[in-house]
Amino acid sequence: MQLPQSSRNWITLIGAMIALITLFMIIFLFVITSITDQQASYIGLVIYILLPAIMITGMIFIPVGMLIQRRKLKQRGEIAKMEWPKVDLNDVRYRNAFFIFVIGTVIFLFLSAIGSYEAFNYTESVEFCGTVCHSVMQPEYTAYQNSPHARVACVDCHVGSGADWYVRSKLSGLYQVYAVLANVYPRPIPTPIKDLRPARETCEECHWPQKFYAKTLRIERHHLNDELNTPWDIHLNMKIGADYSALGLIEGIHWHINPDVKIEYYASDQKNEEIPWVRYNDLKTGEQRIYIDEDNPIDASTIPAAQIHTMDCMDCHNRPSHSYKPPVFFVNEAMTSGLIPSELPEIKSLAMDICAEEQSSSDSAMVYIRKTIIEFYAANYAEVSEHKPALVETAISGLQQLYSENIFPEMKVRWSAYPNHIGHLEFNGCFRCHNDRHTSATGQVISKDCNQCHLIIAQGIPGEMEYASFGSPLDFRHPLDIDEAWKEGLCTDCHTGLNP
Repeated sequence: MQLPQSSRNWITLIGAMIALITLFMIIFLFVITSITDQQASYIGLVIYILLPAIMITGMIFIPVGMLIQRRKLKQRGEIAKMEWPKVDLNDVRYRNAFFIFVIGTVIFLFLSAIGSYEAFNYTESVEFCGTVCHSVMQPEYTAYQNSPHARVACVDCHVGSGADWYVRSKLSGLYQVYAVLANVYPRPIPTPIKDLRPARETCEECHWPQKFYAKTLRIERHHLNDELNTPWDIHLNMKIGADYSALGLIEGIHWHINPDVKIEYYASDQKNEEIPWVRYNDLKTGEQRIYIDEDNPIDASTIPAAQIHTMDCMDCHNRPSHSYKPPVFFVNEAMTSGLIPSELPEIKSLAMDICAEEQSSSDSAMVYIRKTIIEFYAANYAEVSEHKPALVETAISGLQQLYSENIFPEMKVRWSAYPNHIGHLEFNGCFRCHNDRHTSATGQVISKDCNQCHLIIAQGIPGEMEYASFGSPLDFRHPLDIDEAWKEGLCTDCHTGLNP
């Protein structure tokens, strides 16, 4: 086939070969994955991002090579002067080049449209978010797969709808790509508190605050750190909303997002753990009250207006999909479900001691779990080690599984790195404000009274339970005999994630 003289150079030829080869590779991989319905972790990255980038690079080589060749022809005197290319369809050389260009452009634009759409879908997929940067995102991806939102795509919460937030997320992702390639990303990855989209634009796409249940019963089982792993049950009537659902959000836990109320606060730290200033606004009456933490007073005039947050869902539900449970939580749940046999003596306290030790890697943690459990029962309960090895193996595999779902040594991810603001047992959560220290100018206090959020209707060791009379909740009784010392401080003064 005859083509213009300027196209006869190695740069143009190499560019054309690169473009054609990558085009066939894209088509081949696309057809294979479509027929077999197999999607490996990185195949989408190769088909829709890497190969198209290589193909475009090859196509750029074509005109660059032709331009360089024309300059060489001019220097040799074969072209009188540099002129714009002429399109003379009566000349077979230009006619061939013209049709190749037109047909190639149409095909390229058609494939680009398909590729761009598929690339968009791929970069919005859970697979892309969770597995492309495997070592970096492994903790988040693992926790997500075991969360209540495991069937909700990452972008539904992290990006939401609309082009502006999509563009913003991709621009912020450029630095993340650089950080991974340069290995300068922090360990653990910090929670993007400042960059989160307002919860009303994401959470409330599915959750409808006005339709929350009025109350719900929650039954929890804890196991004490004694030889018998003594179970301790507590039944809580959670005040999600008002006594009657028809009353909506006028009281109860979700009163904080009542549309007639606006709660604002200022946090003095990056994780919103320390809240010295709270402002209550009644949007109906115009009433306003400011509460200052007596133990951590702050001059309101020094608070930057830009750092005053309006309370929304994420201020309490801050770990909806990436919750790393404290060992006391996941071990209690495993013993209740049978994943870790509760009949093994001292297994609860042993599991806590194991999880308290920081490991250098997940592999070393798995070895340490097995070694420690086997040696403990061999040394202290020889009859268990000899006659009930299956129970010991079950405990080992159960703890290894739960450890691998909640603790990631390589990324320095463990429960203490990501405080969960739901509740108040292992993290301050509610007690960041409800601690009896936040006082208004008129003497009103943000109370930490337990009965504001839940009522205890039963508690104690199964078979020896204490039950509340109808309409009269029980006073909390600590599983350990510490009298009423628990009233003098916060739960986190003793509970660290490794306590019963």
